[in-house]
Amino acid sequence: MEFRAEAMAIVIRRLRKKRKFSQEVLSGLAGMERSHLGMVETGGRIPNMYTIWRIADALDMRPSELVVLIEEEMEKMGDS
Repeated sequence: MEFRAEAMAIVIRRLRKKRKFSQEVLSGLAGMERSHLGMVETGGRIPNMYTIWRIADALDMRPSELVVLIEEEMEKMGDS
């Protein structure tokens, strides 16, 4: 399966909105700049594992759970 930054962006944005967090709140909980989170959510920046870990923790989930959701989103996207 080929990595798609767009899938990561969609999943993180969806989870943030589901928890009714603003970018400011989630980025604060994750210990990162709001602008960095904004770029992750648009696919303009691909986070490293440490950042994924912090985002998952801020969303009260395990990094592995976040990765599974991203994989599922990539499968939905297919080869389009």
